[in-house]
Amino acid sequence: MTTRPSPSTPESVFTYAAPKLKFGPGSVAEIGHDVAALGARTVLVVTDPQLVATGHPERVAQALRSVGLVAEVHDSAAVEPSDASLATAVERAKGAPRPDVVVAVGGGSAIDTAKAVSLLLSNPGELMDYVNAPVGGGRAPEHPVLPVVAVPTTTGTGSESTTICVLDVLAAKVKTGISHERLRPVLAVVDPELTATQPPGVTASAGMDILCHALESWTARPYTSYEHKSAEQRVPYCGANPIADMYAERAMRLLAGAFRSAVAGEESARTDMALAATFAGMGFGNAGVHVPHANAYPVAGRVHDIGSDFRPAGYAASEAMVPHGMAVASTAPAAFEMTFGANPERHLTAAAWLDPQGLDADVAPPQRLPAVLRRLMRDIDQPSGLAEIGYTDADVDGIVSGTMQQQRLLATAPREITEEDIAGVVRASMHHW
Repeated sequence: MTTRPSPSTPESVFTYAAPKLKFGPGSVAEIGHDVAALGARTVLVVTDPQLVATGHPERVAQALRSVGLVAEVHDSAAVEPSDASLATAVERAKGAPRPDVVVAVGGGSAIDTAKAVSLLLSNPGELMDYVNAPVGGGRAPEHPVLPVVAVPTTTGTGSESTTICVLDVLAAKVKTGISHERLRPVLAVVDPELTATQPPGVTASAGMDILCHALESWTARPYTSYEHKSAEQRVPYCGANPIADMYAERAMRLLAGAFRSAVAGEESARTDMALAATFAGMGFGNAGVHVPHANAYPVAGRVHDIGSDFRPAGYAASEAMVPHGMAVASTAPAAFEMTFGANPERHLTAAAWLDPQGLDADVAPPQRLPAVLRRLMRDIDQPSGLAEIGYTDADVDGIVSGTMQQQRLLATAPREITEEDIAGVVRASMHHW
């Protein structure tokens, strides 16, 4: 195992930030009051065409109008946004009256689209100027962005809590992101009733995203393992820390009891899944994520290039696609086996929280958390491995190359990560069972 060198001057400071939160059944009915309190008069509601059909976006718009606000709905978000779809959404927004606030209604795709719209309605330049280096220019916003209010309708992405906008850069065949503190929504309105229209396949995929958010932030390198930073060097992802740990633990304990039930359609599990997603977002939005998320970007981004026709259940996909949560989960068991040696206690503790009945308690320690994850993934009908999605050993190098571009994420891993490490994880993820 390649360990990280000890810092010459260990970090002694960690940071924590989160949006204001309104949580609970019926909470979306109060959004007009909340947005008006931000000083808004004109509001742009960003959603996607599939969500429009549920009526949720118009319900939000009517709640905004009921307090005298002007609200326009744009169905400009694409599932799994790309640089092209985000640019189109921005141009559409520029053609409408300038909003004071952008309200996102939907999953991570809608929330991330709203973040991009907010950024580019208030700052000069083009989208790729702001995409994380080395894929993009890594430019920081010069001006405050328009306030974003996030209304998630799926339980999983955590985008309502984070500073990240994720996108697929089509020419580079990789997913990456825009990351800056100003992109964090100012308010998250989490109403579990809005997830009633979420198909089981979406619940499963988005739920795996929740789980990996919590697991990756819990197993992230501790904040004390970094070199001490000056104030201007601080970034949102600061490593595992006591506050993020608390949220990650609570998310995993909730998932252990609610995840399978939620996928099976039990209404009572919906609130616990929404709460788990919120807790996990508050954790990883500060500690960070690492290897499974870094792998997920090329796994999702390269599926168009391998001749796959994989269409996940529950998604209105017109072409091959791998939902973000599914892509993250696809290599998670092998990734956590690879990182086990960096902190065995944390991996085993997480396995115990996720497997309170001890069904895999007799599995050898390095394989215990992977066994717990594989059992869960099988129970909720996730793909049996990358091979089911359409990948073969011939695609390993391409995935490795895409993963190694995600240095912002890999820097949070509990150990140094090499190309050989990622290649081993990808090969081990071709078949989970």
